[in-house]
Amino acid sequence: MPSHNEWKPELYDDKLRFISVYGKDVVDLLRPQEGERILDLGCGTGDLTAQIAASGAHTEGIDKSADMIEQARRKYPTLSFEIADAENSLPNRFTSSFDAVFSNAALHWMKNADDVIRHVYSSLQPGGRFVAEFGGRDNVGTILHGISHVLSSKYGIDAAALSPWYYPTIGEYASRLEQAGFRVDYAVHFDRPTPLPDGDDGLSYWLESFAGDFVQALPAQEQGRFFELVTEECRPFIYVQEQWVADYRRLRFSALKPG
Repeated sequence: MPSHNEWKPELYDDKLRFISVYGKDVVDLLRPQEGERILDLGCGTGDLTAQIAASGAHTEGIDKSADMIEQARRKYPTLSFEIADAENSLPNRFTSSFDAVFSNAALHWMKNADDVIRHVYSSLQPGGRFVAEFGGRDNVGTILHGISHVLSSKYGIDAAALSPWYYPTIGEYASRLEQAGFRVDYAVHFDRPTPLPDGDDGLSYWLESFAGDFVQALPAQEQGRFFELVTEECRPFIYVQEQWVADYRRLRFSALKPG
């Protein structure tokens, strides 16, 4: 099922900058080199694309959201950004074009994982690498439990049918990469408790940014109340010393296309 999440670039840049901050470690794993051609898949508002470009690499940033791409172009007018949906296809001009494909905090929004991996493989030159981090199994498990409990108990709705996310195990995703032809040379699934900004409002901003799919089945007058109920459901578990700490669990990997 495609995601209907409504991306809000200004909110993303203002309240959720931690996504790009944590992504710097993934850039370190990528080790971009001067002159390389690198695709940033799910580039958002372009901060990590710009960091990669600062190495001297030639970058292309793509994202499914037109609003996010518009914001990226405003922020980094000298870089190249394009609207594209990696679940369905990549531009023909990308075939065997890149030395590396990079992705941070985006692949878990792409439930057609095999198609995405196949398109990435096709876009890489022989010897190219695919380096990424995204949500792994049990990512934001407490928040998901809160969403599920409120939807089920108050509205009789199954949250699993509405979820836009794909959170695989390390073995599951590595197997998909290998079946597509990649050789996985590094993979780790780790806990990364993540403080959310703005004190008591932190989880509200998170839900407003990322949980839009779960309110699609609710009447408009219930949507704000739904987020309030989820917040109170989660409070005993991930609100610590006046700080929301999301229970992120990340999957990070590097895979090579044989040369």
